[in-house]
Amino acid sequence: MTRMDAAPPIHTATQGRVGWITLHRPQRLNALNDALMDALGTALLAFDADQAIGAIVITGGDRAFAAGADIDAMANASYMDVVHGNFITRNWETIRQVRKPVLAAVAGPAMGGGCELALACDIVVAAESARFALPEVKLALLPGAGGTQRLPRAIGKAKAMDMCLSARVLDAHEADRYGLVSRVVPDAELAGRTQALAGQIASYSLPALMAIKASVNRAWEGALTEGIAFERQALYARFASADAREGMRAFLEKRPPAFTHG
Repeated sequence: MTRMDAAPPIHTATQGRVGWITLHRPQRLNALNDALMDALGTALLAFDADQAIGAIVITGGDRAFAAGADIDAMANASYMDVVHGNFITRNWETIRQVRKPVLAAVAGPAMGGGCELALACDIVVAAESARFALPEVKLALLPGAGGTQRLPRAIGKAKAMDMCLSARVLDAHEADRYGLVSRVVPDAELAGRTQALAGQIASYSLPALMAIKASVNRAWEGALTEGIAFERQALYARFASADAREGMRAFLEKRPPAFTHG
């Protein structure tokens, strides 16, 4: 893996066509503060703009994905502080601007904001040590970075209510059964298996990947009729793509495709 410029509190690296972002506040179990979220957003947008990158992975290392929001940074904030400061919105929404597939590689706790960050990713690969919870109710708060919206869409209202109202913690296999994560792997294989998956995804035509992501997200966020129309137009647009023509020709000629990602 080739190390790129590191900007604490994150580290960035590339491996093939995959960009890796590692959250790096180990002393706080990667608690999410403004500095970390600003750096994460900058790294995401940089990889999204890099034509050599086809997929992005966010991870937190072996001990924790992210233990939640940094309560020290929030404890003395007033209502007007969070409103005028555009709390959360100013840096948590950046991930929604990313057009390329974003994977989360989760080991250890993904609590509160950490769980919400995983939910904002396109694919979640969980190590067997992963734990997921939205425990904000214990602080007389509620999830505010999309948790109350994305979690019911991912696992259904009843289980989302259980997690949000009781602060229930899901282990990796429960999260897999509920639909919160995509795959569960042994801890020792998390990085390698995630890289293999991300590398496979990144090998496909980038414009097709972006169109698929946009279409699936339209289903996630909108009405069925609108989503079907969006999907159909995205499919039609593929017929103007050299990669799509190459993919179909390669299939007919029984050879691997040579995508140009254009």
